Amino acid sequence: MLKAQKLTLAVLVNAALISSAYASEQSEAKGFVEGASASVLLRNGFIQRDKKDGVHDTNSWLQSVMLNLESGFTQGPVGFAAGVVGDFSFKLGDNYHAGNSMIALKNDGQKDANGRVDPYDQWTRGGGYVKARASNTTLTYGTQILDLPVLASMTTRNVPEYFEGTLITSHEIKNLEVVAGKFTKNQLPEHIASDQNHLDRAYVWGAKYQFNDQLKAAYYGADLKDKLERHYANVNYKQTLANKDSLTYDFSGYHTKFEPGTTYSATGPADEDKKNNIWAVSATYNTGPHTGMLAYQQNTGNVGYDYGQNGDGGQSIYLPNSYLSDFIGNHEKSVQLQYTYDFADLAVPGLSWTTAYVYGWDIRVNNLTDDAKEREFFNQVSYKVQTGPAKDLNIRVRNSIYRASDEYQTNAYIGDTNEWRIFVDFPIKFF
Repeated sequence: MLKAQKLTLAVLVNAALISSAYASEQSEAKGFVEGASASVLLRNGFIQRDKKDGVHDTNSWLQSVMLNLESGFTQGPVGFAAGVVGDFSFKLGDNYHAGNSMIALKNDGQKDANGRVDPYDQWTRGGGYVKARASNTTLTYGTQILDLPVLASMTTRNVPEYFEGTLITSHEIKNLEVVAGKFTKNQLPEHIASDQNHLDRAYVWGAKYQFNDQLKAAYYGADLKDKLERHYANVNYKQTLANKDSLTYDFSGYHTKFEPGTTYSATGPADEDKKNNIWAVSATYNTGPHTGMLAYQQNTGNVGYDYGQNGDGGQSIYLPNSYLSDFIGNHEKSVQLQYTYDFADLAVPGLSWTTAYVYGWDIRVNNLTDDAKEREFFNQVSYKVQTGPAKDLNIRVRNSIYRASDEYQTNAYIGDTNEWRIFVDFPIKFF
């Protein structure tokens, strides 16, 4: 781990010493006030999970306002900037059966004698950050929303997951992005406290490189104290065909080593080292408004790809077979067929439909079976207003029908569920 960190730092230092072949980001700084921006996102979100086999349903409905206020960088060799991110939410309805990582709950979400939780009526979260930039390298310290394959903030709920710490991002070499950072706090969307997920320390590092218009690759790593060490790699190749058609090949994979007691899907003795390898390959064909994808995903090791439980990000799953289920069970194999249609071809720009079917098998469930199965039928319709007063208003409606074999029910994973998600987003930019 230390070798990887030292290597990343060496790359950053070396990159900073290389004269850039293009204009530096800092040379184009507009000024602290002149380059400032401010926006809010109004989001109304609803999630309903209709559980089967006698399991209680969960339903959440709320309204949120998310703020993003950021100054520009000061001018000079080293520029400085600052910003604020935050959100205010309030429940709609009683939400006595809320869950799904949507709503902040009192009493750690414990249910009363009637099976009801006690949600907050309203709550506010957020924080600030500062930035320093020299040339094409930026250091950010404070509250951040991360988009790294090994440490990714959950953004699929009303409000995002926050991390607090330091991240260095460098673009000193054209087409190359290098990152390194340390984070000490983690706050999931349903958490009020800034470190309610009890993250001790997480180191992250990595890089992505665009070789040409067709080929790109990436590697990222993370080390979470007393929790896990994780590595991710990706290679993506886009082949241009006749008539502007394209065929894209993608490979992604993770290797994770867990510390004892930090997993829920392990088999074998409790003191046994827990390791997981999960990888996926996909091929995506696009012609006009039609896009189809075929994907295969596979797990090996003595534990599933357990993520989101150890302060490692509720969205750290950059793999194709991820919807309501992520198809990440112990030793699981899964295959997916996906189709997307863009209605712009029918004179309805902004409207799209995605449907997918995923089937998983060979799942090991401790003390029960080595051949559990799961399947999911997914549909989503999304519409973004193109013009007028409501321009950029986005409506997303998705449905998942999920079923699993008896051994892979709620004692092991999600359990049979019919899920609806409805999100209405309206962004407002002030300046």
